[in-house]
Amino acid sequence: MSLENNRTLAILRKAETEGYGILAQVCYDANSVIGLVRAAEKSRSPAIIMMFPVTLAFGKGPFLQFCLNAAHQASVPIAVNLDHATDPEHLELALSLAEQGVAFDSIMVDASHAETDEENIALARPYIERAEKCGIAVEVELGRLEGGEAGLRVISDAKLTRPEKALEFMKGTGARILAPSIGNLHGLYLRPPNFRQDILKDLQTTFKGSIPLCLHGTDQLPDELFKECIKNGISKINVNSWAREPYVKTLAEGLQSKPLPDAIEDATKAFEDVCVRLFEVFGSAGKA
Repeated sequence: MSLENNRTLAILRKAETEGYGILAQVCYDANSVIGLVRAAEKSRSPAIIMMFPVTLAFGKGPFLQFCLNAAHQASVPIAVNLDHATDPEHLELALSLAEQGVAFDSIMVDASHAETDEENIALARPYIERAEKCGIAVEVELGRLEGGEAGLRVISDAKLTRPEKALEFMKGTGARILAPSIGNLHGLYLRPPNFRQDILKDLQTTFKGSIPLCLHGTDQLPDELFKECIKNGISKINVNSWAREPYVKTLAEGLQSKPLPDAIEDATKAFEDVCVRLFEVFGSAGKA
């Protein structure tokens, strides 16, 4: 199946051309999906609903179909992405669902735990070829991010992306989106982040107009760093705890004193408000 009309790629290519970033927000449940869609429609912004493999394994096809319906029936462009699919059982679940007609718009085939680029390519390529037959765009990671977050395995030894290897790597995998390692990490930064913008600039020079770049590891980042990364070529920005934590806190507090529907509505609004703010920071508000 052709990727000519792939929703994720269309959203990211427009963002790259016009110089703004796309919020790819992790959603663990239906309430957060609704919050993100509400925010995107309110802000007239494109967006990406992102799911971890642990959530896919829990909700399986029915939850994925719910996410696809929410995204594709929205009044603004929204895609659905599976993040950090590493384990064979998660990749098999996603691809078998796709072959039954319930397909993510994009998935990240994460073989960054491999010891070499060649091993990474060998692990990822069979899944990428299978995904493309279903019309799914695939993201890969060159280098390795350390850290971990809710629903992801913990990685302890980071490797920075080597720009001179990137073109060969992307050709080898056949993937369509690149997640570089530039000093970013999953989870909390114990020291102020020190991102290698020179790596991003080199990758932008190599891939502009062909391979969108994705930023992982965005907890606690200042707004100006987001903007600098977008300027230097990032178009997809993966976000988790910025919206998750206010949602969980508001829901937990609301359940102590409010009826369940009211607590859910307040928590969903807290999630929505964070997304609205990030659309403004990333420059995507009003672009849909």
